[in-house]
Amino acid sequence: MDTATNDRPIQPPADHALAERFRGKYLGLTTFKRDGAGVTTPVWFVVDDGQLLVLTASRSFKVRRIRRNPDVTVAPCTASGRLRGEPVPARARLLAASELPRVEQLLNRKYRVDRILILPIYRAVQRLRGVRGEASDAALAITPDPPA
Repeated sequence: MDTATNDRPIQPPADHALAERFRGKYLGLTTFKRDGAGVTTPVWFVVDDGQLLVLTASRSFKVRRIRRNPDVTVAPCTASGRLRGEPVPARARLLAASELPRVEQLLNRKYRVDRILILPIYRAVQRLRGVRGEASDAALAITPDPPA
């Protein structure tokens, strides 16, 4: 892969276009329940090889819903989940466990400061709420539909 003068990899054109569509730190990932109701969750993401990659707990409800129905919608959002753009239809799939380290590395590169400052605070708040801290042991690849 070519590198720019500052030694950072140059994004391929498909990745660049996808990164322009989904700017920011948070992605609103909407999965669908059996009754068709959508549940939107803000997640950290990274663009790679024409896909949006996300880490989550393998026992999370979003993973259960994706296993049953891979049709999702995605949109840029705030940390609280308020959408900042129009939702785009997409398909999500679980990646093999062997892909987990690569996705973690990509996310660590993008969210270096956030992982150090914000993630410990988030986990502390979750513990205070009584939510068990689960490791991010599932990687999702989300492929948005092309723009119309």
